[in-house]
Amino acid sequence: MTVDIIIYHNPDCGTSRNTLALIRNAGIEPHVIEYLKTPPSRAMLENLIARAGMTPRDLLREKGTPYAELDLGNPALDDGALLDAMMAHPILINRPLVASPLGVRLCRPSEKVLDILPTPQRGAFAKEDGEQVVDADGGRVDTRQEVANG
Repeated sequence: MTVDIIIYHNPDCGTSRNTLALIRNAGIEPHVIEYLKTPPSRAMLENLIARAGMTPRDLLREKGTPYAELDLGNPALDDGALLDAMMAHPILINRPLVASPLGVRLCRPSEKVLDILPTPQRGAFAKEDGEQVVDADGGRVDTRQEVANG
């Protein structure tokens, strides 16, 4: 099955790497856009935010960015100002952002991508830290249940 999926990816981010691996575990080879090298246009970013049902503020990344220096926590800043900052400093765009025919999601945690993949997982999957998120049958593992039953 040919499926058009785009991941706005940062290879230095573990969550982004796990999300990419989950897409591939569904038998899909996505379009990988390293957004720090090739940032989306402002119109594309606005479209992705709208399709994800988010606001620009929801997509802002604080950790490891100039968020504080730019005073982006200031509630007086409107969406346009936040988008301007993301265009000037793509590191402010949180990741990984995934677009599929079933929607757009900020995949934090990475298993959120499972909600928008049109094909099932093809086998077990564990994150880089060893957390099992997909079982051998390709089903989602409910980690909360395992913790509760501990």
